[in-house]
Amino acid sequence: MTSPAAANVVELTGIRKVFRQVLAPQEGPGMLARLFSRPPPAAAGAPGASRDEPGADAGGVEVLSDITLSIAHGEFVALQGTSGSGKSTLLHLLGLLDRPTAGTYRLLGRDVSGLTDDELSHLRNTALGFVFQSFYLVPYATALENVLLPGMYSGRPQAELRASALDLLSRVGLSDRVHFKPSNLSGGQQQRVAMARALLNGPALILADEPTGQLDSATSQEIMRLFAEVNAEGCAIVLVTHDEHVAAQAGRIIRLADGRITSDSLSPAS
Repeated sequence: MTSPAAANVVELTGIRKVFRQVLAPQEGPGMLARLFSRPPPAAAGAPGASRDEPGADAGGVEVLSDITLSIAHGEFVALQGTSGSGKSTLLHLLGLLDRPTAGTYRLLGRDVSGLTDDELSHLRNTALGFVFQSFYLVPYATALENVLLPGMYSGRPQAELRASALDLLSRVGLSDRVHFKPSNLSGGQQQRVAMARALLNGPALILADEPTGQLDSATSQEIMRLFAEVNAEGCAIVLVTHDEHVAAQAGRIIRLADGRITSDSLSPAS
């Protein structure tokens, strides 16, 4: 069981990630399927079926090395680093979209290393929210239907989910766009739909990968204002960004280079 009294949302100890070089990597499910659907039945040895074995480093590339950090409830953390520094890989590990080669990851006090894919899917859907640069909205679904996606396997009554989704869309200023499809929404409106979707299940942690990367400066500020509101209510946020101005709005900035943490400090604005 997840401990509700866990001191930190995230605790990483000695995390390494090695990508093995393969000639023809198998194509996996798309991001939407990984985030909002149950995984297919796993083969024998399910808990570690997709995990790189610690001794299988030959021919591989180490992208994260000895990452040890904790993130407390309600913290707002920005991850920064050049391309290839390991930011997105670390975010995917935090989001249970990938497994480390070595080390320990505790989410809300729970060691996730031995969980099956189905257990990871459930934990990901209940404890985490995701916001990406490319929005990842279903193009043929309305704003309301997109926000409802994380509730598919939540077990909550449909009427309750719909009421929550409508409330969230109103909160992000889209009460008049509920039945619009993504093609009829601006980039900033699509990102607000993505934020409402991330909040549907009341996550303890939101993971955001360059959420303002496709937006103009005014719209970026509006999105960051929404992040600040959500954070003020106690939700922890880890945000990857290249933008120094965006990073300065977080309370803490962690910088990576060559797969290692090079600095971890309070934001100048804190």
